[in-house]
Amino acid sequence: TKDIPRKLNKENINKAIEDYLELLRDIPLNISANNILQLLTDLKRKELNAGPYPDVTLFEAANRIMTDLVILFGVKKLLNGCISEINFDEYEVEFGHENFNDNDIKAFDGRIELIGEAFNVAKTFFQPKKNKTLKKMRQQQKNNEKLLLIYNADAVNKNYVAKPRENEYHLQVKIEFD
Repeated sequence: TKDIPRKLNKENINKAIEDYLELLRDIPLNISANNILQLLTDLKRKELNAGPYPDVTLFEAANRIMTDLVILFGVKKLLNGCISEINFDEYEVEFGHENFNDNDIKAFDGRIELIGEAFNVAKTFFQPKKNKTLKKMRQQQKNNEKLLLIYNADAVNKNYVAKPRENEYHLQVKIEFD
């Protein structure tokens, strides 16, 4: 992911997504094993040797990649004006397990600051992940800081309605590509 920009704006978001998806094309689509134990062991222990995270296992790469996609497609939605109260020109992001900042997403317009977290989880894990993430951000929140939670749309039921506090925003992201 080193060639993907960490500062995303209207000028580079489409190319960043395109370049990231290109990295994914190298990942093998078939896995084989002689038994379930070997399959599970390979998923959890065997390095992928391809894609944006070649030095980690398929299991770990899947988690990182799916969250990266939520970030990329989420920032694209923000840049296209999907939340009128969040209209920054540029968003600084972290991919994978980078830990240069306290949060996955940051933005500042000289007056208002945004901090955000992103994740991609199964429905069964959504509530605990959401609660833990909101608790973390609320503890970090300063006066006029806006909080943003971006997550995969299929983590919740279609009729799910978030109940954010003041200056908190939720963004569901549907990831689609060829």
